[in-house]
Amino acid sequence: MRTAALVTAAAAIIASPLAAQQQNQGNTAKTTRAEGHYADVNGVHLYYETHGTGAPLVLLHGALGAGAMFDDNLAQLAKGRQVILVDLQAHGHTADIDRPLDPRYMADDVAALIQQLKLGRADVMGFSLGAGVALETAIRHPGVVRKVVSVSAIVRRRAMYPEVLAAQATVNAAAADGMKQTPMYVAYHAVAPRPEDFPRLLDKLGTLMRSDFDYTPDIARITAPVLLVQADDDIVPPSYVAELFGLLGGGKKDGGFDGSGKPKSQLAILPGRTHYDITDDPTLMPMAIAFLDAK
Repeated sequence: MRTAALVTAAAAIIASPLAAQQQNQGNTAKTTRAEGHYADVNGVHLYYETHGTGAPLVLLHGALGAGAMFDDNLAQLAKGRQVILVDLQAHGHTADIDRPLDPRYMADDVAALIQQLKLGRADVMGFSLGAGVALETAIRHPGVVRKVVSVSAIVRRRAMYPEVLAAQATVNAAAADGMKQTPMYVAYHAVAPRPEDFPRLLDKLGTLMRSDFDYTPDIARITAPVLLVQADDDIVPPSYVAELFGLLGGGKKDGGFDGSGKPKSQLAILPGRTHYDITDDPTLMPMAIAFLDAK
């Protein structure tokens, strides 16, 4: 029971959904991997892949995942755009460095990558931890972000349900042995530059989960259009994402029969979904593409 609780906790606020991890793990042989590259940014040897051509879209995974979590969606997203798939600090092919895991530092890495690749203003889409990083990139580096798609972002710890907070309190290096049979560990071990760093990653994630973070006031500083997507049975109540939408200018007035009163940002609550299967929803990627393509 303790092992199961630890796995659930590790998969919570900023983790990739277990269902998506299992599916991608089983589809590895079917996926054509693009050639991997590295960029040296802020002391991080940051791994990325490029798929397709056109307007740039940076994709950011959840915690304990990697860019490969989007493999099933790449074909859709790369039609007419250049998708840059990133493995964030301490995840996937990117080794850890001597600094905390913090969405703000990771956002600086993403902005530096966009600048190094000379992408101009790029769209940024992320899930969970990656969504937080995407929002922070828009907050801290508005000049390099055109639009943001934020899927199940958590920017205030106390917005989560009490049982989720309780589970996260158990995440630390001691959980590593109990997770060695999970898809998350198997995927990490297959590509990590230093597989022995898995306990260290859990320690850093646990520290982040237990910190009383609240980036909510910064959301109002975002100038780029944002599509906020949340599951109706997520690890936070729907009212939480509605609050974020309000900070982006949404929900202030009637949109009007001609749409003249609509804000530039958008809100979507996906029915019957949770934090752990929201990226499997067949409406998610078409919705994101329509938002990114809109003039």
